[in-house]
Amino acid sequence: MIKIKTQKIYDSDVVVPGSKSYTHRILIAAALSDGACTITNGLRSEDTLLTLDALRQMGITIDVWDDRIVVHGEKGKLKSCHDPVYLGNSGTSMRLLTAVASLGQGRYTLAGIKRMEERPIQDLLDGLVQMGVPAQSTNNTGCPPVEVKGGNVAGGSVALRCGVSSQFLSALLLIAPYTQNGVEINIIEGPVSKPYVDMTVDVMEELGVEVKRNGYEQFSVAGGQIYKAGSYEVEPDCSQAGYFWAAAAITGSKIKVKGTTHKTRQGDVRLTQLFENMGCKINHETDGISVAGGSLEAITADMADMPDMVPTLAVVAAFADGTTVIKNVGHLKAKESDRLGSVVNELSKMGIEASCSDTGMIIKGGIPKNAEIDTYGDHRMAMSFALAGLKVPGIIIRDEKCVEKSFPNFWEVFEGLYRK
Repeated sequence: MIKIKTQKIYDSDVVVPGSKSYTHRILIAAALSDGACTITNGLRSEDTLLTLDALRQMGITIDVWDDRIVVHGEKGKLKSCHDPVYLGNSGTSMRLLTAVASLGQGRYTLAGIKRMEERPIQDLLDGLVQMGVPAQSTNNTGCPPVEVKGGNVAGGSVALRCGVSSQFLSALLLIAPYTQNGVEINIIEGPVSKPYVDMTVDVMEELGVEVKRNGYEQFSVAGGQIYKAGSYEVEPDCSQAGYFWAAAAITGSKIKVKGTTHKTRQGDVRLTQLFENMGCKINHETDGISVAGGSLEAITADMADMPDMVPTLAVVAAFADGTTVIKNVGHLKAKESDRLGSVVNELSKMGIEASCSDTGMIIKGGIPKNAEIDTYGDHRMAMSFALAGLKVPGIIIRDEKCVEKSFPNFWEVFEGLYRK
């Protein structure tokens, strides 16, 4: 466990790692490409390394250097895996690679930790079956472990539910260029977290694949296309930037996250707009976005498109005047932890009145008090509640190493806020 220091926070410029979501997607597209792809600023965290190691297990050669990752694409050809592909609690890895396995040879089993066995994936499996891929939940629970039989994927028309996760759509899109007949995907529920779909399409187009779409209702990708090898840079992660913008909101300091821009397709950058609505000042500078804290007022926020930022906003809301309402985030119950119930539990420990429903959360601002925070093995719980300790003496974060899932040097960057 770690006790957060409560002392003066200085105006700061902060550097955060490359985007986790972009790194997963670029690693996969590069592995399916027609040659050597050089990736710079790719995130190296527990989750992305699980994706990288799984791709290696599937026969992809990947060289990891200090300043770059080089992925040697095999034109959509993957080797068989006799041993299960282990993916820990990385939902992104599990969902995207379940689809990728369909391009391989023979049967693949993809498994993870116990919590992974509670995270829904049936809608993706149903989509793969419609494309001619034998895919099933091993225990018939609709959750991992899953078994996929690889081979020539026919493709065709798919009616897909994305009310639980947009990653089901991203998974099918990423493999669509390698299907025999191409894929037309019709969305019959959702999608939640729409910006993550935009990020997937962004990566596909960046690597030379054409995607036709009608908003978020229909997507069409012709078969016989191939990702083109090249050099690709991963932009800074706006989810990780959010913690430092939130630190500014809580402490009244000014913090800039270098390299961030409102032009990104990452939906989490919109957290700055919510902070502006709460009373902060936002500056879009040439080298990053800065947030300067102010007197905080409660807001009502629809966070369907930035669910990862819900714990962060909830902690900031604890310091705001009034009652903050967070809406349309029911899918958070199926994340690394039940992020609605978990956040409410820990806010309550801090003396903050909070409650949740099946779709949202209500937080009444007050005067938070010291508490030992359980993280539920969830990196975003640890990083979000650490922010409270900047203002409230005696905040202790249990299992602080869980941040390695997405932001291995978080505590080092966090410590930098105390230095001029």
